[in-house]
Amino acid sequence: MSERRPTALVADDEPLLRESLVRLLAQAWPELEVVAQVRNGRLAVESFEAQKPDICFLDVHMPGLSGVEAARFIGRRAHVVFVTAYDQYAVQAFEQGALDYLVKPVELARLADTVGRLRARLREGCAVPDTGANLDQVASHLDRGTASPSLRWLRVAAGQRMRVIAADEVDFLRSEDKYTLVAWRGPEGEKGEGLVRTPLRELAAQLDPEQFVQVHRSAVVNLRAVEHIVRGANETASIHLKGRDEVLPVSRSFLHHFRMM
Repeated sequence: MSERRPTALVADDEPLLRESLVRLLAQAWPELEVVAQVRNGRLAVESFEAQKPDICFLDVHMPGLSGVEAARFIGRRAHVVFVTAYDQYAVQAFEQGALDYLVKPVELARLADTVGRLRARLREGCAVPDTGANLDQVASHLDRGTASPSLRWLRVAAGQRMRVIAADEVDFLRSEDKYTLVAWRGPEGEKGEGLVRTPLRELAAQLDPEQFVQVHRSAVVNLRAVEHIVRGANETASIHLKGRDEVLPVSRSFLHHFRMM
């Protein structure tokens, strides 16, 4: 009689990141059967009740019911691994509670460590620990630290491909008719551009204000990408970017961001 395959549920409201985790799980744990992929906490709870998987990978911040709230419903009936993009507060909270977590973008080596621990627990028949008190602490910590989390990832259409770009890699954003052009620089220095359907005004409101500033009604720049600024007439200026030919205008309304630079 063949041994029963372990099963898992994956919940994440970002389809590309959800699919990426499923692909990585197939590499790190070929025997694992992902029995459900869902986009929010409510569906995670419903799918758990229907499928009773051994393991649940839960995105922390999902619309409606959060990953932490879904974990409360699941309780000790499955091993839970939290997946988070908000590492500043969430990682600290999960480490204090000794809970399993992964930080987006999930890396295969880090996932392999988590898989090793999960395999050992299932092999040894370890009971799922009671994490109720820890979840309360995590929820309280996250409520304080990430009530309005900054956007960490952008889904960008580049040609025929859909790319997931880290906000840190974005050099600037610019309005393009009904779209927003996103210009980024990858970890190896490669540059790219693509479009998102979200208006610039909405994207700007979601980005980290300590890192991204609006410099014109049609442009937002990553301060880390600025090489130098040339002041112009009538309280305007132009921004020259590191390793790029593009020059971004700074209108009078936004010049105050650079008065001390």
